[in-house]
This record gives sequence, C-alpha cells and structure tokens, in this order.
Amino acid sequence: MSDMSDIRAGDWTDRHAPAALRPYIRLARLDRPIGTWLLLFPGWWSVAMAAGGRWPDWRLLTLFGIGAIAMRGAGCTLNDLLDRNLDAQVARTRTRPLPSGAVSPMQAFVFMAMQLVVGAVILLSFNRYAIVVGLAVLALIATYPLMKRVTYWPQFFLGLNFNWGALLGWAAVRGDLSLPPILLYFGGIAWTLGYDTIYAHQDKEDDARIGIKSSALALGGRTRPFLFAFYGGAAALWLASGIAAGLTWPYYAGLALAAAQMAWQAARVATDDPDDCLAKFRSNRWVGWLLLIGIIAARGLGGG
Repeated sequence: MSDMSDIRAGDWTDRHAPAALRPYIRLARLDRPIGTWLLLFPGWWSVAMAAGGRWPDWRLLTLFGIGAIAMRGAGCTLNDLLDRNLDAQVARTRTRPLPSGAVSPMQAFVFMAMQLVVGAVILLSFNRYAIVVGLAVLALIATYPLMKRVTYWPQFFLGLNFNWGALLGWAAVRGDLSLPPILLYFGGIAWTLGYDTIYAHQDKEDDARIGIKSSALALGGRTRPFLFAFYGGAAALWLASGIAAGLTWPYYAGLALAAAQMAWQAARVATDDPDDCLAKFRSNRWVGWLLLIGIIAARGLGGG
C-alpha cells in the first residue's frame, strides 16, 4: 500500500494561506493546479483554432481560465463529497479536507455551489449556442464521480468531461460546431485515457482492496502498449483536426513535439512507482502548451 499523501505538508498553502481558507484551497485543488491546466487546454486550443487567420480572443481565453478554475474546483468538491468514506480508506487521499474532518459536508456543498455560480456567470456571457453546449455537459459532470464504482473505465468518462472545452471554445467563437472541434474533442478523450491511466496506477493497490475500478487495474501489466495506443490515437485525431481546420505548418511542428512527449511518457513510465506516475502525469502540461503554441502560431503567423 502506498504511504504517499496527495497533500504536501509545508507547501505554499500551509505557509501563506490563512488557516480558515486552507481546506477550501485543497478542496478546489488550487494547491495542485495540473488538473486545472488539463481541463483548460482543450478550451484554449479550440478558441485559438476557431480564431481564423488572426490571434485568439484574449477575453475569451481569460474567461475560460477563470471558468476552468471554478469548474474543476466544483467537480473536485463534488467528487470529494461522494467519495469521502472511500477516501478515508486510501493512503493518498485520507488527509483530504472531508475525510480528515477539516470541513463538514454542508460546508463543502456550499463551497461547491459558490464555484458553480462563478462558472454559470461565465457561461451566460457567451452566445446562445455556446450556452446550450455548456449546459449539455452538466449530466456528465454529475455522473462522473460514480463511474469508478460501475466500470473499469472511469478514465473514459473523465475524458468526456475534461475535454468538453474543445467543443465549447469553438462554439463561443463561431456560434456553431463543425468537424475540427469534434476531432479535437475525441483526440482529447484519447489523451485523457493515457494520462489518467498513468495517474490511476498510484492507487491501484488501495483501489483493488476497497473495490474501486480503474483502467490501471483493467490493464495491469499490459498498460504500456495501451498507452502508446491512446497517445497515438490522440495524435492522429489532432492531426486530422488540424487538417480539417486548414492549419499551417507551425501547428504540425507543435503536434510532432507533443506526440514525442507522449511517446516518452509511454516508453518511460514506471507504473509501480507512484512518484514516477505522478511526474509523468504532470508532464502533460507540456503537451498542452506545445499544441496551443502550434495553433496560435499557425493562426496568427501562418494565417491558417
């Protein structure tokens, strides 16, 4: 069993945040922003891709940034509310605010509602088509935390949630949906299957003990070839998305570097080492930045 907690004592939250705010910072995962980045990048990619032959709308990029913080925080709070009894049995999660008693379920519920209000205000500032697209994801958000109880592939359902920004970003810019954002979305799902399978290997012993399902348990020793398949599928779908959008060469340069980074993860991850799994998972921030820079350069410099 892993003895690693996902809350690091002595981090910036402990050093600088008021004691009363610390549990809420940890509920929203503000102390661990990698999840916010992974939620945000598909939306940023799509906003940039939809921009046509110009730079992306920086107001939209900012709103998507704030929205990602709020909605990731709300999703994590909901997940922790539903999983508080299970989290108490897992070494990595038993020190989280709810299982440790730092906040009550009612306090967490009110905090989640406040974050949802922030997300709603941002969504309602978009065009009507984008509002409908944004509302359509609510059922996925509400049901995702339950999936680990019923399927070995909760990572797939996370991908459906975390990459919705690929649809919403395009809709917010253009007021419609077309092939490029749809391919971008499906590529993001394949990407999530890769990085979250790596992440799930941290908890596989505890998950097996308490009956929680994950792709890490489903794949076991076959994980590595599946990582290549997931990441290869992501790269292929993103390639098709770029072609459909008429992007120029800077995008494909960024995509090639992102594909190389994902191949490095698949080849080098040590699935029995929780620290290495976490490091490889976090390295996906590079994938996000490389693709984003490629899209912006293709649109703003290459005129694609």
